[in-house]
Amino acid sequence: MSEVAITLPDGSVLSVEAGSTVEDVAYEIGPGLGKDTVAGVVDGELVDRNTPLHEDANLVIVTDQSDEYLRVLRHSAAHVFAQALQRLHPEAKLTIGPPTDDGFYYDVTDVDLDESDLEAIEAEMRDIVEADYDIVREERSREDAFESYADNEYKREILETEAAGEETVTFYKQDGWEDLCQGPHVDSTGEVGGFKLLDISAAYWRGDEENDTLTRVHGTAFPTEKDLEEYLERREEAKKRDHRKIGREMDLFSVPEHSPGCVHFHPNGMTIRRELEEYIRGKNTELGYEEVWTPELNKAELWKPTGHYENFTAQGEMFNWEQDDTEYGLKPMNCANHAYIFDRQKHSYRDLPIRFSEFGTCYRNEQSGELSGMLRVRGFTQDDGHAFVRPDQIRGEIVDALRVIEEIYGDVDLDVKYVLETQGDNAVGSDEIWAQATDALREALDSEGLDYETDHGEAAFYGPKIGINAVDALGREWTVGTVQLDFNIPERLDLTYTGEDNEEHRPVMIHRALLGSFERFMGVVIEHFDGKFPLWLAPEQVRVLPVSDENLGYAHRVKNALQERGVRATVEDRDQTVGRKIRGAHEDRLPYMLIVGDNEQEAGTVSVRDRQERETKDVDPETFYDHLEAERDEKRVAPDFLAD
Repeated sequence: MSEVAITLPDGSVLSVEAGSTVEDVAYEIGPGLGKDTVAGVVDGELVDRNTPLHEDANLVIVTDQSDEYLRVLRHSAAHVFAQALQRLHPEAKLTIGPPTDDGFYYDVTDVDLDESDLEAIEAEMRDIVEADYDIVREERSREDAFESYADNEYKREILETEAAGEETVTFYKQDGWEDLCQGPHVDSTGEVGGFKLLDISAAYWRGDEENDTLTRVHGTAFPTEKDLEEYLERREEAKKRDHRKIGREMDLFSVPEHSPGCVHFHPNGMTIRRELEEYIRGKNTELGYEEVWTPELNKAELWKPTGHYENFTAQGEMFNWEQDDTEYGLKPMNCANHAYIFDRQKHSYRDLPIRFSEFGTCYRNEQSGELSGMLRVRGFTQDDGHAFVRPDQIRGEIVDALRVIEEIYGDVDLDVKYVLETQGDNAVGSDEIWAQATDALREALDSEGLDYETDHGEAAFYGPKIGINAVDALGREWTVGTVQLDFNIPERLDLTYTGEDNEEHRPVMIHRALLGSFERFMGVVIEHFDGKFPLWLAPEQVRVLPVSDENLGYAHRVKNALQERGVRATVEDRDQTVGRKIRGAHEDRLPYMLIVGDNEQEAGTVSVRDRQERETKDVDPETFYDHLEAERDEKRVAPDFLAD
């Protein structure tokens, strides 16, 4: 019997009989692992444990101790919800119900639901969980499935699209109730230990505004009630830190209806953005990048050779239109423009690396239902960079970028998780080129001793990448920056340099965004710090609080001295008690406030108070000014003049 080769996470290769399933391989590794197997991750896709494996598959075994287990359990919780809903509302029509990063949702129609219905549905779900029904996978012919859904046009559409060409499809059943589904699922409903229905919203079928509007019920689930309670506590804290709420309170930004998905930066928010820009500009200089600027408006022809046009228009993500028989578009990325600048001149091997950086504004036509403040937008500015290098320079270039990334995220107190994303189904270029590029990224990560995960099949269409995930104060992961290696665009655009042998050679293109986009990164930072920014980022760094009008003149002299040192300082000159002024400064999340009354004015000193409510009197202003400069320039995370 023929065999297939299966690559395991440790890099070892296991030969098994053709047709072996995920569970078969688990038993091959060890009976205990086989018994505990819930599902598998094959080439980056979460699949049922009964899925047959193909040649050269990358396999991760999923047990109840795996990170992926939570997605399997939540998928089952979505089915528990759907069963409970149809017990109470038999007329409800089901569409899709996938797991998400923090729970699950199910889109339904033909039923009138509001928030008041959730409690009754939860009670029915508890009955289903307590009954501990077996969850059974069943294969049926596609024709039988069509008959089962004679009155459900949404399920029939799934059968006509995702299941097109398949002879059989899978259903999952529990206590006589069933749903068309690829899985995977846990063994029984009783494994859904703790769950909660969170809210109801409207959603378009398949996310398309031209399609029917459905009712979306969001929920979450965990193995235990304790896990659920901890999550709900974190969720409440996340609501308090919502960047949209803090943005209003601190007057940082807005996203008005006349510019959907496009952020308006107010003066306070623009101060933060400018600090980040100058910070990244300095890092780019360290790395040898030269700054350029390219326009948002281009002819669509610019993106056709690279594959971007086909990729973005196929997904409806590009803003494009015809004018005077010519198609134009708003750029969805900057790399084609940077490649154009590179190609304007002849280059020798001695010239490389050639590096371009740009704070380039791009546009992508995200669905309106997916827009979310600064975190999911249509217009965004990347801190973009492209390096054109010789093959022998790849590793050094990537290592330098990774070292700077570690510095950047340390300066904003964010932990970093690295993810190596490998070749997917939409990849362009040869498998050999992809393997070479992926190995180069892996070697750079390994050489720096950085921990990373591998997401098989998740790379962009033109090359593998290292994804940079920032971990915030609540333990949430945010996808922000990226380092991508690209052998394909230089080939497609016929980019060359003259080698030492006087022959033409292809450069390798490294795409690199340290923050990702200013909009998303700022949204993450706002929530991470709860608006209590480090001194260097704070829109207002010091507020001087005069005790009375008689101290206003001295307060302004102190403010002027601070401003001469480059400190963003103001005077609170409203007719308020000093106690109210202090409360106002705390509410505005000020790093420092200086209180000046008759005693301070007479002695030429200040009283220093920070947002942790620590305070000291009789401080020499010059001593405080010197400390501020050091705290700002060293990018210290928290005010520490009054630290123990």
